Order: sequence, then structure tokens, then C-alpha cells
Amino acid sequence: MGVLYVVATPIGNLEDLSPRARRILGDVSLVAAEDTRHTGSMLRRLGIGTPLISNHGFNERSRVERLLEALADGDVALVSDAGTPAISDPGAIFVRAAAEAGYKVIPIPGPSAVTAAVSASGLVDGQFLFVGFLPRASGERDKTLSAALKSGVPLVLYESGNRINALCESLESNAPNREIAVFRELTKLHEQAIRGVAADLSTLLTDISRKGEFVVVVGVGAETNPVDLDQLIRHELAHGRKASDIARELAKQTDQPRSEIYDRVLVLSKTDNQGA
Repeated sequence: MGVLYVVATPIGNLEDLSPRARRILGDVSLVAAEDTRHTGSMLRRLGIGTPLISNHGFNERSRVERLLEALADGDVALVSDAGTPAISDPGAIFVRAAAEAGYKVIPIPGPSAVTAAVSASGLVDGQFLFVGFLPRASGERDKTLSAALKSGVPLVLYESGNRINALCESLESNAPNREIAVFRELTKLHEQAIRGVAADLSTLLTDISRKGEFVVVVGVGAETNPVDLDQLIRHELAHGRKASDIARELAKQTDQPRSEIYDRVLVLSKTDNQGA
């Protein structure tokens, strides 16, 4: 009965591959890879000729039986394009199926964009919430981000280069005062990092290439309780300010989502006028 090895591979620099991972990749009977071209290139550079089979997001479920058959005949290594499998990458379905079928599953730890960014951010000294990629649709993206920001712990977000501007807009709107650390192309030749507050993200990213992958670490913001927020809103309403202006200014002051403050302004405006 074979063993399933879940192998972490470099997120950029090939030197980050551990000696143990290299040995495992050469010893197993089969490597299940997210992209056989990418992994094949890596194995050739290492002088490893282990056979490959694809296991990506579009075929993972249909691959399970084939991969379990391979485990019955020998050891299998599971890898993603970069980093640790099943962390915002395919792999969890096969791992669970192998474990449920009675096969031993052994992790071969190593590179991970999550831990690399957290360790270099300076914004995390305990718990954090790994959010991964936010939804593409703006409404769902803001809803998911807003809920995550209420967790009370730092956040770690992934984003692609072609959507980083949308993430910047969401963070600027929902958490303008939060400290952030943005990492582009971690461990790669053109690695970049910037630090600041979310309100300045677009400016900070002006000279940053939009190519590649981004990891964004968002620090913990100051807490403001609902009673204090209501008092602030009523104070602004008493001075005749517009709801949109109030929401924009109080989002900066309280680090609460502008959309939620705007909704609260409308509620208080309506109820206070009815009670007058």
C-alpha cells in the first residue's frame, strides 16, 4: 500500500526546495501536478524523471479513482504549481479521498506564500485569518472583505495582477486606516514589497508592476462600538451633512466599512426624523 506525500515546492526560487522534498519527488512512482508542464520543467532541472499526471481544479474529482489506483501500486507525490498544495490550490479532494481509503498521508512542508508574507509583514504576532482570493464580483468581494475585517485579527489575501486594482479600491473603501504590507512575486527575481495604510494603496502601487501574484497582509484596525458610531453620525447629521459625506469621513475615522456606515446613516436619519 502506497503513501501519499503532499509536497511543498518553491514559490519562485528553486533553492527553497528542501532536500527531503527533492528526494521524495525522485523516489515516488508518480507525481500528481497542478500543471504538468510547470512541474515537468522543475523536475528536469533537478534531474528527476518521475512520471507525471495532471491534477488541477477542472479535473480533480474525475482524477480521484485513477490516483487511488496509483496509490495501490506505489507512492504518489502531490504538488501544486508553487507552494503548498490545497492552500488556495487543488489537492484537498485527493488528500481526503486517500485518507478515507486508508492510505497514509504525509506532508513534506516547505515554501508557502502565506507564511512567507506573514513572517515579513511585521503586522502579525499571533492569530491571523487567511482569506485567499476574494470573489470576483464587486458586491460579493466587498461583502466577504467586510466580514473578514470584523474578525479582529490580521488578514492575508491573495490577488492576481489583473485584479489588484479592484482589491485596492475595496480596501481603500472598507478599511482606509488599516496598516498593510503588499508583496509581489515573493522569492522571485523581481520581488517587490510596499508598506503603508490602505487609504494610500493606489498611490503606493503607482510604480509597482501589475504582473504576477500578490499577497496582501492587512493589520488589525481600531475598534469602535455601535453606540459611539451612532453618536458620531447624529453629530454630523445635526450639522446638515450629506449621508455620503458622513460615510466617507467616518470610514476614515473609525475604520469601519463605508457602505455599512452609509446604511446606518440612512437608518438614523429616518428614525430621528420620525421621532422629531
